[in-house]
Amino acid sequence: MNPAKILFSKLDSPVGELLLTAAQNRLLGVYWEVDDSRIQRLTDDPCYCEGRDNFLDTVGTQLGEYFRGLRLGFDLPLAPAGTAFQQRVWQHLQAIPYGQTRSYGEIAVQLDKPRGARAVGAAIGRNPIAIIIPCHRVVGRGGALTGFAGGLPNKQWLLEHELRVG
Repeated sequence: MNPAKILFSKLDSPVGELLLTAAQNRLLGVYWEVDDSRIQRLTDDPCYCEGRDNFLDTVGTQLGEYFRGLRLGFDLPLAPAGTAFQQRVWQHLQAIPYGQTRSYGEIAVQLDKPRGARAVGAAIGRNPIAIIIPCHRVVGRGGALTGFAGGLPNKQWLLEHELRVG
């Protein structure tokens, strides 16, 4: 992708302000406002410019529909940057049904890495497309809420929202 064409825009949501990044009609990132250091690096990078286009408007519309309970899934071209293993984990996250959860260990077993729960957790922690690649649907053993880039209150809000709507 041509780095000169990376756009970012901000979106107000029930879980705080989100920063959306896209290039060539592909979503690169959805970042939490609480992730100040990452957002600062992106917005200070000369390859990124603030602006909106039809694609970012579509992303905002779909997220708005999700938050209003009108959308259970997303129909957007995604281009998250990551290793081959991270890509496998992120693809797997997208297959977790709306309103359901999986544990890190379950995902590791499903990816044929039965002792790889920590590696799965590390890949999930690098997920650049929050909510749309639903890392909030991954919980610890026994359903415990564990680390989350957007903060545990937001993780709980998203899970409860999906249970209410779904």
